[in-house]
Amino acid sequence: MKLVTFSTGGDPRVGVVDADAGEVRDVSALLPAGADVAQVIEGWAQWAPVLAERAPALTALALDDVRLHAPIVPRRDVFCVGKNYREHVAEFGRSGYDSPDRSEALPEHPVVFSKATTSVTGPFDDVLAHPGVTSELDYEAELAVVIGTGGRGISREAAFDHVWGYTIVDDVTARDLQRRHKQWLIGKSLDTHCPMGPYAVSADEIGDVTALQVESRVNGEARQSAPVKDLIFDIPELIATLSAAITLLPGDVIATGTPAGVGIGFDPPRFLAPGDVVEVSITGLGTQRNRIV
Repeated sequence: MKLVTFSTGGDPRVGVVDADAGEVRDVSALLPAGADVAQVIEGWAQWAPVLAERAPALTALALDDVRLHAPIVPRRDVFCVGKNYREHVAEFGRSGYDSPDRSEALPEHPVVFSKATTSVTGPFDDVLAHPGVTSELDYEAELAVVIGTGGRGISREAAFDHVWGYTIVDDVTARDLQRRHKQWLIGKSLDTHCPMGPYAVSADEIGDVTALQVESRVNGEARQSAPVKDLIFDIPELIATLSAAITLLPGDVIATGTPAGVGIGFDPPRFLAPGDVVEVSITGLGTQRNRIV
C-alpha cells in the first residue's frame, strides 16, 4: 500500500494512492481524529485491513490536484548513514571533504549521523539555497527504511520483521558546513534539506529490496544510479547496529546512504544553484522533484 500525507488547501490528510491511475483517496475519516501516517504505521495490524477493504470505495482525487507533503512527520531526527556505497566512498575520499589525507578506505562500521526534523520537506517543495550560510550545496539520493515495529537489540535475522516499508530521501548537504564542523549534523540539517516521498510504501509491495535502483538527475542530466544491493552495510546490519542500545520507534526513518555521482564527485565539483531542479527516483517508490530557490 502507498500512503501519503496531502492537502487541498486545508489541514494535511492521510491518503492511499493508486500510482498507476494517478489518484489518491482521503482515508482520514476511517482513522482516529488527527491520526497521521506515523500513527497508521504504528497501528498497522489494525489499520491495514480497514484501509484495504474500505479505501477503494472512497472518492478518488487526481494526484495532480493535491499537494503532497512528506509522507511521514518524523517524531525525532532522521537516522542517516554515510559512505555506504563503495564508489561513493572513493569519490568522497578523492574530494578532500572527508579528511585531509583523501582516504578512500572503506569504513569498518556504519557511519551514522542525523538530520533534524525541521529539515524534512515535501517531495515537490522548493529547497532553500540558504545563501550567506552555504555556497556548496549538494544532493544525495537515498533509499529510506521506515520502521514499523520498534525494539532494541534487534538481530540481523529479525531485522526485516521490524521494517514497515520504504520511502525516498534526498540527503541535501551543505558541503562547506560539513567540512568546517567535522561532525555532520549542521551541514546535513538546514531547513528544507530533507525532501521525503512522494509515498511511504509498505514492504509487501516490494519484492526484493536489494534490486531497487536508486537514481538522481539534475536539470534532466543523469547523475546517480546504483542498486540497493551495492550497499556496504545492508539494511539488516544497519538496523542491528542502530538498535543495539537505542530503542527504534514505529515511524523512525533510516536513510541508507547514497551512490556515487554527487556534486563533489566531479572535478571541479558541481554544486547546486538557485533554479536547479533535482529529481530522485527509486524503483516502485516514485519520483520526487525539488527546485533550488
